[in-house]
Amino acid sequence: MVRALVTGGTGFLGAHIVRALVEAGHDVRVLRRASSRTDLIADLPIEHALGDVTEPESLRAAAQGCAWVFHTAAVADYWRAPRAKMYQVNVEGTRNVLQAARAAGVQRLIFTSSAAAVGLRANGRPSDESVAFNLPPWRFPYGHSKVLAEREVAKAVESGLSAVTLNPSVIFGPGDLNLISGSLIAEFARGRAPLFYPAGAVTVIDVRDVAQAHLAAAERGVSGERYILGAQDVTYRELFAMICEIVGAREPRLPLPKALATPLAYAVGALSRFGVKLPVSADQIWLSARRVVFDSSKARAAFGAPRISLRQSLEDTYQWYVQHGLIVKRTRR
Repeated sequence: MVRALVTGGTGFLGAHIVRALVEAGHDVRVLRRASSRTDLIADLPIEHALGDVTEPESLRAAAQGCAWVFHTAAVADYWRAPRAKMYQVNVEGTRNVLQAARAAGVQRLIFTSSAAAVGLRANGRPSDESVAFNLPPWRFPYGHSKVLAEREVAKAVESGLSAVTLNPSVIFGPGDLNLISGSLIAEFARGRAPLFYPAGAVTVIDVRDVAQAHLAAAERGVSGERYILGAQDVTYRELFAMICEIVGAREPRLPLPKALATPLAYAVGALSRFGVKLPVSADQIWLSARRVVFDSSKARAAFGAPRISLRQSLEDTYQWYVQHGLIVKRTRR
């Protein structure tokens, strides 16, 4: 048994990591803000440390006595957050966590980055960990913020900290309380499925498989390495059809021409700048026309293969939303 600190432990992924640690018999401390909702971990025998990744003093206190640190706290719903805040939390916050971990003598730090920090290959071929981020920072600032955070991790490793970086692809699964990737399921279930489906594809994985990979990385990951986490590649047409079948919505039948993605992204960006609240961002529309897929063979070899299918992940997500009253179960068509 080890004592582990989880930043962002009240969030979607963080809460699953906390639960997996408790089930494995470890002693868990969660760093959270006083205002954080604790619904996802309220039933667990854990210690709570009040603080914030932007408050170094609170981090130093939280890291004391911990052998492992799982740094998952981040601004993940980037399309809703001010850009400056995202960089502050994702980059400066990571630097603060790393400094606190070194000061506390932590044995292993696991940093939750994102596949968004990995570059895209030409012709839609899957990218592996060697492909450097190659999108314009202004086009995809979330991915850029994670790239800068990974550089902070690399500096800490050079200074002697044992740290592993994980790069999850798109995450589905129960407990997505803040409606990040799960917003697709919620919107479709509420009768807001689009008329068109994008031309691209994505790599997806269930949150429970991502959580288990974090524990495996703490035990077996190689310091200084990054590991892409993914389970399945799926086109948006296939993804939308599967979600619609699960929630009982009408499936979009028309493709969105790739040529329209860029002007549509600019239009959405302009509306956002004028304060119009939209369920998607310009970045998401622009990327949805492309094959944003990844090779996760390195992580599979190191940590084992994901166990939960996309279908099961989507069904569990939908049922979780229904059970918690976030959406009303639809009558199937």
